[in-house]
Amino acid sequence: MKPLKRITFDPAVMGGKPCIRGKRVTVGMIVGLVASGRTKKEILKLYPYIEAEDIDEALEYAAWRVEEIDVPLATASA
Repeated sequence: MKPLKRITFDPAVMGGKPCIRGKRVTVGMIVGLVASGRTKKEILKLYPYIEAEDIDEALEYAAWRVEEIDVPLATASA
């Protein structure tokens, strides 16, 4: 994954969920809007303080994240 320029993680904003440039717009919100059929133009009208590049990076991040595999750490047996 290339370095993120527009996705931020801050425990004080939306509980640390990945957000658009520190704003209260999460990657999940953007993905949900796209999944429900909203166009980029409609999303930008709903959230005029974000930019088209924010939507692109949110989708890139979400696609990368779903491909990641969480592997549980082995625990010591007693």
